[in-house]
Amino acid sequence: MSVTTAGPLSDSQVGVELRKMTEFIKLEAQEKAREIHIKADQDFEKDKSALILQEKGGIDAAYEKKFKQAAMSLQITRSKANSKARITILTAAQRVVDAVFDEAEKKLEEGTKDKGKYKGTLKNLVLEGLYAFNDASVQVRARKEDFGLVKDAIELAVAEYKEKVGKTTKAELDESKPLPEDSAGGVVILGQGGKIIMDNTLDTRLELLKDSSLPAVRETLFGENNNRKFFD
Repeated sequence: MSVTTAGPLSDSQVGVELRKMTEFIKLEAQEKAREIHIKADQDFEKDKSALILQEKGGIDAAYEKKFKQAAMSLQITRSKANSKARITILTAAQRVVDAVFDEAEKKLEEGTKDKGKYKGTLKNLVLEGLYAFNDASVQVRARKEDFGLVKDAIELAVAEYKEKVGKTTKAELDESKPLPEDSAGGVVILGQGGKIIMDNTLDTRLELLKDSSLPAVRETLFGENNNRKFFD
């Protein structure tokens, strides 16, 4: 900013010009200061927003982590409770099965006292062995007290085998090695010259039935297991 005059400026004119220049510089400085202040406010708001978003993101991440941990903990707790309840139910079911088969074992002892029915059972047990071995001859072992009934049962089984299969076979009672006297009854059949043994005692048959009954009880209680690949 300048003023053109015909001669040198007087002191008063110089003062006026200085005041004008000072005012202009002051206005420029104020405008620059205002721009700097606005820019500082904008930067502050920007930094503040970024910090808030960052902190909010951290809080959200921490909350999500805690939520996932709580959900997993709840899932584990539920799983443990379900497993515990399942074990409790299965244990109770096993006790029921055991009680049923303890009673069945007593019934077996009573059943052998009916000689007519018991002889029919012995015949079927021997016949099952004859079908399984399909051999020219087999040996049969039994309790000493059952020798008489087993001999009759063998005769009946051999006759039925010949009738059903169309060929003869020989079955002999091995009296040299009787079954233990505390056995519930039934027979043990030896084929292939004694190399293969079929345990058809009532004790073993009952135990096999017991082993196969628990899965049925489990299915009744909990439904079919779709993950099971093999069945007895």
